[in-house]
Amino acid sequence: MKIAVIGAAGKAGTHILREAIMRNIDVTAIVKNKATVQVENAPIIESDLFHLTKELIEPFDIIINAFAPLPGEENLHVSAGRHLISLLEGTTKKLFVVGSSGCLYIDREKTKRLMDTEDYPEELVANAKAQLQNLNDLENSSIHWIFVLPSAVFDSDGPRTGHYVTGEEKLLVNSQFNSYISYADFAVAILDEIENNEHQNTTFTVASENVTSAS
Repeated sequence: MKIAVIGAAGKAGTHILREAIMRNIDVTAIVKNKATVQVENAPIIESDLFHLTKELIEPFDIIINAFAPLPGEENLHVSAGRHLISLLEGTTKKLFVVGSSGCLYIDREKTKRLMDTEDYPEELVANAKAQLQNLNDLENSSIHWIFVLPSAVFDSDGPRTGHYVTGEEKLLVNSQFNSYISYADFAVAILDEIENNEHQNTTFTVASENVTSAS
């Protein structure tokens, strides 16, 4: 099994790349600038996401899209997603997308998403909306995919515990009634899913205890 991580220099991509290497998985970082990769001993393909071709991704079984556009450029999630869909159509490769917690439903009827709440940060709404369009495009495609959603609190400094709970479309909370996941445990969940192959063409969300917070 060969994995490619697009956006492997970002927060999510770095943790996913590091977790894959720790498991001795054949993984390659795909980044615009190879100097930005923070994980040692990782093979690197230096390429803009939009310049990727079917030939470049041919060696890989799993493509992980951890692309994170700059503020003000959130709609690149949509065009990036559509480009990857076009590359994967007609193949058996599987696309994992790092999504936004804003896309998660917060009610039993599935009529209201986290991004629709008053407390959701205004500066994150555009990103969540673009990610939701990305999800809609995946649902209407013929490729193999998983849209992986973090919890509301996505902690870049949190530890790797290896413990988490999973869900699909609804926001999860832990025993402290907080929706929390560390980047490290998020990466664990993605690599576990790749190895166990329990989900197909669906959303997939994870949450865990915040072991660094006061009980």
